[in-house]
Amino acid sequence: MPPMPPSPLRVLIADDNPVVRAGLAALLATSGGIEVAAQASDGREAIGLTRRHAPDVVLLDVRMPGVDGISALPHLVRLAPVLMLTYSQDPDAVRESLLLGAGGYLVHGEFTPDELVRAVHDVREGRPRFTPTAASTLLADLRSSSSQPQRTVAQSPERLHNSVLFGLSSREVEVMDLIASGMSNQQIAAACFISEKTVKNHINRIFAKLHSASRSEAIARWLGTARPGVTGHG
Repeated sequence: MPPMPPSPLRVLIADDNPVVRAGLAALLATSGGIEVAAQASDGREAIGLTRRHAPDVVLLDVRMPGVDGISALPHLVRLAPVLMLTYSQDPDAVRESLLLGAGGYLVHGEFTPDELVRAVHDVREGRPRFTPTAASTLLADLRSSSSQPQRTVAQSPERLHNSVLFGLSSREVEVMDLIASGMSNQQIAAACFISEKTVKNHINRIFAKLHSASRSEAIARWLGTARPGVTGHG
């Protein structure tokens, strides 16, 4: 009997743009060894479909409405290897993705179809893959960490408990502590070496996770001083 051909590598594509999803699906279908098991339009759908279809690799966009890629990533990496596949060149998105367990980071326009196929197989086997933007961010971080003292944000047991309770990432914990200390967005950006736009993105995710509509309400919940039924304003 001739040997059976190897089973195709199954991927899930998570991107809010249906044109991007269709293009990726068509591209991967021509590779001969990859099949698209499912497609998702946001992070919440990606988590549900990953649990249902058990893909070998998840291709995950960063910016999506509802649950974005960064928020979904900690849940997805428990289920399958994840390769970030995005238009986002934000250095902080690169850092956070890798800290949360992504196996690679590819920026659209920086790879060929063949390179994408190789990256999918490599991430499945545990070999990281990066396009130039992500690689430059990693190099800059390595140089920075070797030339500057490390910044640390002390966390009390209560803060640590809250970070787990609310599901905040390490960067979101840092930003929330700085918000609680009274810093403005501009000051937080300078302290964390990130842009004000990135700070605003973090704050939006923090507010959603803390079910807060304002800084004062988020601080009250974070410090454990919020009273049931009382919300902050301003």
